[in-house]
Amino acid sequence: MNHYTKLPAVLLLADGTVFNGKAAGKIGTTTGEICFNTGMTGYQEIFTDPSYFGQIMVATNAHIGNYGISAQEVESGHIQIAGLVCKNYNIAYSRKQADESIQDYFQEQNIVGISDIDTRQLVRHIRDKGAMNAIISSEILDLDELKAKLAEAPDMDGLELSSQVSTKETYTFGNEAAAYRVAVLDLGVKKNILRNFDDRDVFAKVYPAKTTFAEMEKDFAPAGYFISNGPGDPSAMPYAIETVKEILAADKPLFGICLGHQLLALANDIPTKKMHNGHRGLNHPVKNVIINHCEVTSQNHGFGVVPEAVRASEKVEITHVNLNDQSIEGIRVKGKKAFSVQYHPESSPGPHDSRYLFDDFINLMK
Repeated sequence: MNHYTKLPAVLLLADGTVFNGKAAGKIGTTTGEICFNTGMTGYQEIFTDPSYFGQIMVATNAHIGNYGISAQEVESGHIQIAGLVCKNYNIAYSRKQADESIQDYFQEQNIVGISDIDTRQLVRHIRDKGAMNAIISSEILDLDELKAKLAEAPDMDGLELSSQVSTKETYTFGNEAAAYRVAVLDLGVKKNILRNFDDRDVFAKVYPAKTTFAEMEKDFAPAGYFISNGPGDPSAMPYAIETVKEILAADKPLFGICLGHQLLALANDIPTKKMHNGHRGLNHPVKNVIINHCEVTSQNHGFGVVPEAVRASEKVEITHVNLNDQSIEGIRVKGKKAFSVQYHPESSPGPHDSRYLFDDFINLMK
């Protein structure tokens, strides 16, 4: 259907592993940290999630593009992933609601990808060896040249990326006459989080990543603060850690998701660490230890809070634990109206088991 899919492409990992496949999307070269998402649906929400900025995404579902692209199913204004790796890249699609093919979408937004490789072998390799940088090219096939280019790619450990994906200007979301006003610190916020607030009678004002607590307080006088998800290393964000500390000191209701969870931990002297692989998928089992209830969750993170430090902390208590690896998935600050989770309760795509967390936040503002 499109001659681009016939051209050869190569994927080279930082450890020297090579995969040969076919070009997908724009002809070109891209670098990023390679990671995989085990979700069986929702490829478009994954492409546009700002938390994936700087990452090459390996899709584990066998078919990508098969239900086309819809303008309604975006989590931000454009594609955020650095590149795509998949098995079957389907340009032909079958869905009435779709607006265009994945190939047109990728070409419009200059996204380079590779298809027709053994993604199961690749995922097993990353599982064993851990997340690492990689390069995809459909224009350079010489491995020595690719190795030289890959060596220039920055390491995700210590990389601050939120200020690159955050809004440049403040904007509002929802009904101005709503019952609650929430200030959203945009570190890479997903649109569906804002939709969940709107559904609960919240008028949200979204601020650039480096806005101070004093500026938000003076400008909007919100009932509560939301610290968003986003890309990069949380420990490389002293500006955001300081903002969270100031919100806590003022005893304002605070809710954090994903990166927001890591920043709440750092604001309470709990360190974060780069994970071997991270969690990316739609079916991670998490136990709410407060009410002894299990939920199936949507996840996307490559950093986590250090479990031993959380358990030793006198400032926070654990609310949620991942049942796969016992990592800490939720905390609340003792004596404060502040809590956070490592996963995505807005779950777009994903199960809706965790939407109650938005209601918990509303209750703190009542």
